[in-house]
Amino acid sequence: MANIYPTLMSEALPDKKRVNEAKAKLEKAGVKYILSCWIDLLGIPKTKPIPISEFELLCAGKGPQFAVHSVSFVPELGPNDSDQIPVPDLDSLMICPWDKTCAWVFSDLWWEDKPYNLCPRQTLKRAVKNAEDAGYRAFCGIEPEFIAMRWENGQPVKAIDDDPLPGEGVRPRRQAFGYDVEYSIDSMEFLGEMIDTLNELGWGLKDVVCEGAYSQFELDFTYTNVLQMADRLVFLRVLLKEIAKNHGMFITFMPKPTIGDWRSGAHINFSLTSTANSKNIFEGKNGKFSDTAYHSVGGLIKHGSEITALACSTVNSYNGLVPVVGGFEGGVHTWAPTQMAYGDNNRSCMLRLPQNRFCIENRAADMCMNPYLSLALTTAAAIDGIKNKIDPGKPLNVNLYTLSPEEIKASKIKSLPRNLLEAIEKLQHDDFAKEVLGESMLNQFFAYKMDEWDRYHQAVTDWEVTEYLRLY
Repeated sequence: MANIYPTLMSEALPDKKRVNEAKAKLEKAGVKYILSCWIDLLGIPKTKPIPISEFELLCAGKGPQFAVHSVSFVPELGPNDSDQIPVPDLDSLMICPWDKTCAWVFSDLWWEDKPYNLCPRQTLKRAVKNAEDAGYRAFCGIEPEFIAMRWENGQPVKAIDDDPLPGEGVRPRRQAFGYDVEYSIDSMEFLGEMIDTLNELGWGLKDVVCEGAYSQFELDFTYTNVLQMADRLVFLRVLLKEIAKNHGMFITFMPKPTIGDWRSGAHINFSLTSTANSKNIFEGKNGKFSDTAYHSVGGLIKHGSEITALACSTVNSYNGLVPVVGGFEGGVHTWAPTQMAYGDNNRSCMLRLPQNRFCIENRAADMCMNPYLSLALTTAAAIDGIKNKIDPGKPLNVNLYTLSPEEIKASKIKSLPRNLLEAIEKLQHDDFAKEVLGESMLNQFFAYKMDEWDRYHQAVTDWEVTEYLRLY
């Protein structure tokens, strides 16, 4: 087997015996094509499909090459520079459930025999290696939420919603979508295929939830190490879109597609084990959280703005990180975090210590994040808290949404960034994030997101037209 954390491409190449065994298994299963996928700065997979006859060359680093700098916002290289080479990680090899003539494998990018400094998967692997050198292994579970939609007269509408659209008929008060049995039944054709597919992949699916917004769903499946979980989230985003197509739907991971909806989040449930005995170091005595867990909380709060810049990485993300919303279908409060605080099972905080598992739940994360970068900084921040015994203070176990500004100030808690600009400016100037991500990665991610913010800030929205066109 190849070296797990190599520094030279030649050390990363899979063992030839394993390559031959993998190819034979794929051919026996009827696989004809390989999708070797690398990850861009936004966390989106990219590929060049190849016939299975090219599998050995792919695994030898002689398959497709990519001029990543020609298609991504990464101008540190030019047309005269070498291309990047993907080397597949055979631990991630799987047959695509939506088309079993295709196999999928995650690949790491190499450039001139070195780990490519703008490969997010390499960034996370480096953070995992640093954690193991310090005596820890990082694990997490992610709670993906999404909304199923369909097209009607050229407009996107909720797929699981049998009432007339606003303005097209009587729309009486409705049963809340969350947990509703009738809407769960109405969704089972789509959900059933999704459940069967995820169980076929062996992810240990626990349940599917009708969430707060109409046509919104959440999945709960077993946690794993942070690298595999990042891979799973990226694969899941593709998988759900492919399944939806079979039912005349499409999936959006946009955090807030409409004003009155619950946001689609992707809470990160993070834990650390000891490399010495594989014990969860967040579990203390008498069923309590350990001091180590609280130090990790301290590290996550210390670097909370920078983590949020990665885990809530779009302009739209911050429309969801608010306490209340006008016309909110789910009630009064959004249950989304607005303060960088922690509490015991307190869902109004950024960080929650759940009552039924020994992990730290970060509620300021959504499905648009690049999970490799988010989990790299999360892992490093938690260990920074342990190394430096950072005190997170006492837990806040009150409803933060009901506190006055004076009470919040007295509690000495910091607010989450209010928009993407605030978040990425914190990230840009943070030396710790620069060390974890690498200077090039941080600079190019900032450039991507600054471009996004500038374009958003120059746009004239429907709200602005409605608010100002006739008022002034």
